[in-house]
Amino acid sequence: MSYHRPTKEEREFNELKKRAAEYYMCNGVVQKLEDALNIMFMDNPPDIYGYLSNYFSQIATPPVVSRLLGRELYDGKGQLTVEAHVLCIIRNEEKNVCSAVISSHREPRDDSVGDLAINGNDRRNHSVQMALDWITEPLSMMLKGFEPADQAGVDKVLSDFFMARFLERQDRTRKEQEKEQEQATEPVRDPTPPPPAPANKKGGGKAGTGKKSNVAEKPLPSPEPPAIVVPGSMAIGSVSLVVAKAAALLKTVPLYEHIRSLGSHQSLKNVEMPIPMVTLLNCGKTSPGKLNLVEEVIVIPVAGQRVRQIVEMVLELQKEIAKILNATSKTGHAFNTTSDSGGLVMGCDRPEQVLDLITEACSNLRLELGNKICLAINCSAHELMDYPKGKYGIISGNPKSPDELVDIYEDLTSKYPAITALIDPFRKEDQEQWEKLNSVLRPTCSLYCDGTYAPTDPYSLERMPSPAWARGFVLKQTNQTTVTDLIRITQQLEGIVTILGTTSGEPCCDTLSDLAVGLGVNFVKLGGLNHGERLTKYNRLISIEEELSQRGILGSKEEPESSHPLAAAD
Repeated sequence: MSYHRPTKEEREFNELKKRAAEYYMCNGVVQKLEDALNIMFMDNPPDIYGYLSNYFSQIATPPVVSRLLGRELYDGKGQLTVEAHVLCIIRNEEKNVCSAVISSHREPRDDSVGDLAINGNDRRNHSVQMALDWITEPLSMMLKGFEPADQAGVDKVLSDFFMARFLERQDRTRKEQEKEQEQATEPVRDPTPPPPAPANKKGGGKAGTGKKSNVAEKPLPSPEPPAIVVPGSMAIGSVSLVVAKAAALLKTVPLYEHIRSLGSHQSLKNVEMPIPMVTLLNCGKTSPGKLNLVEEVIVIPVAGQRVRQIVEMVLELQKEIAKILNATSKTGHAFNTTSDSGGLVMGCDRPEQVLDLITEACSNLRLELGNKICLAINCSAHELMDYPKGKYGIISGNPKSPDELVDIYEDLTSKYPAITALIDPFRKEDQEQWEKLNSVLRPTCSLYCDGTYAPTDPYSLERMPSPAWARGFVLKQTNQTTVTDLIRITQQLEGIVTILGTTSGEPCCDTLSDLAVGLGVNFVKLGGLNHGERLTKYNRLISIEEELSQRGILGSKEEPESSHPLAAAD
């Protein structure tokens, strides 16, 4: 019997088979295939290969971030903003999973840029370009290999990155201000002019004659310096949100369900919908007429109504208001302008005009104002302060001191008891008036903070503690606010009314509605029932409510005995 010596090709083939056997053995492939085939045989599915695909997808390596992309996008106001894309390695292939864009926040003027020519659109374009640079270069590399499901880990990287940029900006701003102070004969930037000198105090006369005018002569509390706005910060919020969306898509669950799983809400039983706060009219300083105080009149439906019912009700109210005004207008068409927030713009000289109009419209529709719906007024008073005069320009030509404004609010809420909430009735520095008004109006009307105090600003806590007189806060995901920030803040504010709100510059995206449901906030402030970027959010809210109802997990808010939503508790 002759001995056959293996050829080189045979030896290489045998070695390859040996390596393959070891490879499959080490990775448990044979055992997993056998298990899959045995289970499939017992289940007897109609789609064999689809069954195997689903089986192995469950034991496949979890998807990881491969890179990030950013692109310019226009929001509802035609302003440039940033859209973030996340690409992941999914079963050995790179796929563009999804994109996300956050609200475009109106940034305060940032003189620390050093070039006063960089203002308005130029400053915004600079910030957008910086955000794109952050997304495509450092953030893309830093998040490579992260699982989208690791929201806390991703947001920690994002927040640490932003903090480093923030401290750099803060240090540069401080050095520039010190240099300016050295070169100038007097401070270049003094946001608080001295209060006007009392005319009746000259000559050693007695102060305190009992006249109301003396109240306005109190020294005006100095405003805090504006928060440093870091160009590019919108990249942080956008990337955080797109990672959350990617995780939800990869888990094949709605975004609101994924957000709830990230927080303390582990189950989906009795999910309560946030109550929509719908902007009806805008009568602020950008509207015609002398009235500046009423930035927004907001409809607040009482609990127990479906979102679709609320939208239909407010639409009817809006039509009735337009009908009343058109009937009295000389041109026959009173409304031809809507605000950025989606409300109807109305010119008034007194706040009573707009409130009387709403009262008449509700009466015509047999809509019980104060029972079926209540009202909130977004005053945005922090934008109305005339520092040279030390007064609020609530009505053109008739400024009022902070103490006089307390009396105005008291009279207004007394005359119109359907007003259950005032948002930003003062600057945050007017602590005495906040506290006084709060004690006067409780328990039928409460005070809320929006632009005056931002819990989502991680540095606001260092500048000012959470005000005890605030019944609640409007939260927003803008700039550097991450999903983890929103979850943490809503948990910290447990027992305090939370409102998730939009800004004046909104993208045509419905993600905010999912965030509101997922975070479990009490109310959601989406703006008015005009403009596509607003209605897409209302439509998504309706869709979520219907989906929860079909799944049998829709909870219901109990209607308060007072029937006053947003009102203070006793």
